[in-house]
Amino acid sequence: MKNIEVGVLGATGMVGQQFILQLDRHPWFSLTWLAASERSQGRSYREAAPWRLPSPIPEAIGNQQVEACVPGKGPKLIFSGLDAKVAGDIEKDFAAAGHIIVSNARNFRMDPVVPLLIPEVNPDHLVLLPRQSTVHGWKGGIVTNPNCSTVFLAMVLAALRMFEPRAVVVSTMQAVSGAGYPGLSSMDIVGNVLPHIGGEEEKMETETQKILGRVSDEGVESYPVDISAHCNRVSVVNGHTETMSISFGAQPSLEEVRAALEGFSSVPQERDLPSAPKHPIKYFDDPNRPQPRLDVDCGAGMTMTIGRLRPCTVLDYRLVALGHNTVRGAAGAAVLNAELMQAEGYL
Repeated sequence: MKNIEVGVLGATGMVGQQFILQLDRHPWFSLTWLAASERSQGRSYREAAPWRLPSPIPEAIGNQQVEACVPGKGPKLIFSGLDAKVAGDIEKDFAAAGHIIVSNARNFRMDPVVPLLIPEVNPDHLVLLPRQSTVHGWKGGIVTNPNCSTVFLAMVLAALRMFEPRAVVVSTMQAVSGAGYPGLSSMDIVGNVLPHIGGEEEKMETETQKILGRVSDEGVESYPVDISAHCNRVSVVNGHTETMSISFGAQPSLEEVRAALEGFSSVPQERDLPSAPKHPIKYFDDPNRPQPRLDVDCGAGMTMTIGRLRPCTVLDYRLVALGHNTVRGAAGAAVLNAELMQAEGYL
């Protein structure tokens, strides 16, 4: 396969930096174009980016010049790490000009004809992409990632879909990297828990229903599961931990629930996509796992980990889940989305 040239919008931010690492030496994609805000334009990437990842800037990228976010100048396929405050208009303009945007921003997630994609969960939602030319008049299109915490909740529910999940109570303990750089004041977060992340709970509740839903003539019919989310920011660098209690329409045994989680696999694994983990979910018997410090990089950050599955005294079953918020929950998810689009003939 000939390498496909790709670009990154918002290349100097935290998600943009993860995009660069995910795309470095990618077997299908070649990163040839970087764009960011006015203060970065015209500078080399090494000069412009406040690099905050443990791996060094890839040698081939460091000297690339950062360009303006102007439609028509970059390659057809572009990954967007733009902040939601500016992403809406910029991504729309790029899609109108013929680019395919794989976005990490929230702006178009709930648009009826924009796929809100997790390749293991709803690969069939890519059929929405061609509708965008009719509905929006775009020559290109937009595919979005879910909110990072939504990814891990939706994957659990997808693995257990055959048991008809009816209600979920989920509480998150979210890493500070999810707030971007420079993020939160140390006076706010060190030795502390922040019990509110603006808009996060609503996103988890509505996005999950869309992801698990069925494509219809109007867009997507939401999956009928009731979700109550509590989202908290904690003093952890990477990795969102989520506790979930779930009720089911069917009456699965604990052994059946565990087997469904451990055996979960889907199209990315069948297609052997480059970024797809061999096992999307790893289960731990150790009651002290998963932990961000020990488990966040499982499967190069693309495998979510689960433990402490047990009966719930209020609903049916409860568990603890962990995922890498800037890899599986952001840049890695977007790259996997693009790989699926290529494999399915949408690029």
